Amino acid sequence: MPPRTKKAEPSVATATTMKELKDTLWKAADKLRGSMDASQYKDVILGLVFLKYVSDAFAERREAILAECVADGLDAADAEPLLEDMDEYRGAGVFWVPERARWGYLAPHAKGRVASLDEPDASIGQLVDDAMEQVMGANPPLKGTLPVMFNKDNVDQRRLGELVDLFSSARFTGVGLDGAKVSKARDVLGEVYEYFLGKFAAAEGKRGGEFYTPPGVVRVLVEMLEPYSGRVYDPCCGSGGMFVQAEKFLERHGANPQAISVYGQELNERTWRMAKMNLAVHGLTGQLGPRWGDTFARDLHPELQADYVLANPPFNIKDWARSTDDPRWTYGVPPKGNANYAWIQHILSKLAPGGSAGVVMANGSMSSNSGGEGEIRAQLVEADLVSCMVALPTQLFRSTGIPVCVWFFARAKGERAGEVLFIDARNLGHMIDRAERALSDDDIQKIAGTYHAWLGSPSAVEAGLSYEDEAGFCYSASLGEIKDAGYALTPGRYVGVPEVEDDGEPLDEKIERLTGELFAQFDESARLEKVVREQLGRIRG
Repeated sequence: MPPRTKKAEPSVATATTMKELKDTLWKAADKLRGSMDASQYKDVILGLVFLKYVSDAFAERREAILAECVADGLDAADAEPLLEDMDEYRGAGVFWVPERARWGYLAPHAKGRVASLDEPDASIGQLVDDAMEQVMGANPPLKGTLPVMFNKDNVDQRRLGELVDLFSSARFTGVGLDGAKVSKARDVLGEVYEYFLGKFAAAEGKRGGEFYTPPGVVRVLVEMLEPYSGRVYDPCCGSGGMFVQAEKFLERHGANPQAISVYGQELNERTWRMAKMNLAVHGLTGQLGPRWGDTFARDLHPELQADYVLANPPFNIKDWARSTDDPRWTYGVPPKGNANYAWIQHILSKLAPGGSAGVVMANGSMSSNSGGEGEIRAQLVEADLVSCMVALPTQLFRSTGIPVCVWFFARAKGERAGEVLFIDARNLGHMIDRAERALSDDDIQKIAGTYHAWLGSPSAVEAGLSYEDEAGFCYSASLGEIKDAGYALTPGRYVGVPEVEDDGEPLDEKIERLTGELFAQFDESARLEKVVREQLGRIRG
């Protein structure tokens, strides 16, 4: 019998699906891990993806300028000044990439095939570090953003060269990542960047949750808020996933991604750098402040009035920059030992008239009475700011086992003034592996569609949706009902239990039947136990 041969992994050049492409690139990138810790490894890989993106975007713009020159009857000599004019690129939202930072220069040096004229002994890591410095030097908004660490002793230069080579030869449905048809290629790179972020978050466990919110959770916020235009804000933006999903929402609905303005702030330096790169990879211009910073200690957008706020603040933070006389505490001073209600009130202070917000919180926030939180929650309810509460399934976050919910706020609730919609979505979702659950498109649409039907929003009217309470899933409660419940906002308290279909079998008969089946299973279990004991006795004897 011939020996079994292991099925060959697809190469990047032969990858025929996005999943194959991302998996192949990840496996190649993973070879670089070596002696690097997770955070450094993440910076190396995401930095390389970013450099590939800006180079491709630059190449695309350069081709467009040349095509315009040819159309105007200019020859190569006349076109050259325009090709080297930085404003021709920056005006189109494209970063200027110096000649020796371009992928076309780096790729031939990936495996030491071509010696650098200026640095004949330079490693590929040194050339990439130089490229990062040059890109930052030519583009002030990127100053201090990109990683310069590719030539360190713990970066395997051979494998780094292989990865650069791999990115140069990648193919997806006939579209190269080598500068040809770059609009499609940049979409691919954007998906690769997001995929890598998710893989890094999973690898880093709890710390991964500091920069990454599962896309399904973000989509619940985006689909419910529908940010078609205006100012979008995230006070703890992580790697920028809220903004990316807002852009994707606009694309799905055929709207202009440039109709939103993005504002964010992030405390962690490395995560802030990731966010800036992530926005650039997706073609978004975001105002994330001149540097990272603590939102409570120093608000980088003090005058901002946002139309939409999407946020996943760190849960139950005990050590935070608390000041009792902060003007943001309109509804009560948050307790020193928990920042949940500080985040909520900061977010409300940023909402413009008519603005709305979606905030991911730990479930305890819906009913806690410690440290004055119950009084603050009562004030929020009585001010009629809470529009909807959604209880989400467990295990959506690989980084934490804490059950989560989403608070939705609205400055103007229209015909639903004096009411709050409660949605219990804990039974939705499906397991994608033993540790993580995901929400399907249908799950997200069920949640968002219920909310829009309740509001009577234009999208619901167009889709012919109307709202009705559904036992076990949704319920519209009056402020009086919420007050009677002690201002607890846990959906399960209001939606009741799901209705059970009557199968026509009388209850006493059903109990008798099920009891018989259970006893039969007990008998079978006892029989199997006896067989196993006999077999084990023979083996031991």
